[in-house]
Amino acid sequence: MQKTLRYRLYPAKTQEARLNATLETGRRWYNACLKERRHTYQEHGESVSVYAQLARVKELKRENPYATDIHSHVLQGVVQDLGKAFDAFFRRVKAGETPGYPRFKSQDRFDSFGFKEYGNGFQNDGRKLRLSGIGRISVRWHRPVGGKIKTVRIVRNAGKWYACFSCGVEASALSATGKAVGIDIGIRSLITTSDGEKVENPRWYRDEQKKLRVLQRRVLRRKQGGSTGARL
Repeated sequence: MQKTLRYRLYPAKTQEARLNATLETGRRWYNACLKERRHTYQEHGESVSVYAQLARVKELKRENPYATDIHSHVLQGVVQDLGKAFDAFFRRVKAGETPGYPRFKSQDRFDSFGFKEYGNGFQNDGRKLRLSGIGRISVRWHRPVGGKIKTVRIVRNAGKWYACFSCGVEASALSATGKAVGIDIGIRSLITTSDGEKVENPRWYRDEQKKLRVLQRRVLRRKQGGSTGARL
């Protein structure tokens, strides 16, 4: 069974610059591969396969100075992401839908890259996350990593960075209790079980509404006081 765990990253300024540079190189590579697919089909009526573009990763690393220090798995992952976008496009076409053709990525629409093999490009050394070409990044390990880490996806979200680990974990059955309980979900009580146990409804919405009304009254009083002072 696969399980994804997300942890906050705290890169140094130089590391963040490398992360952003990796994203930008990946974005340009994604757009270049999309352009090749589109041009080849429009001009020759032929498709470019994922395998053909994967084979060009070595060529990109050799010719593009910005890609030299980027791990091959990152650039291969970009090709595979584009392949998944085309697979989804053709699947929807086959289903009779009218999907949009895969689009070129702007800077604010390309926000992640990944490594596909633990120990090859990335590794958790017990304290920090080591990324090829970027260095050892501080991580907030708010909970243990369960299972065997297989892949990682580095994500930029609202100016913050996260590591999303995909882990293989073994499914385990809960111990048998010999009891059966029915559960009813309601409004007055969030949960009521068949043996009489009740879990009260937290009523978050109503509580927040009360707080909002109090704040609105405070703001209104301040505005009225300010207006009176101005007239005087």
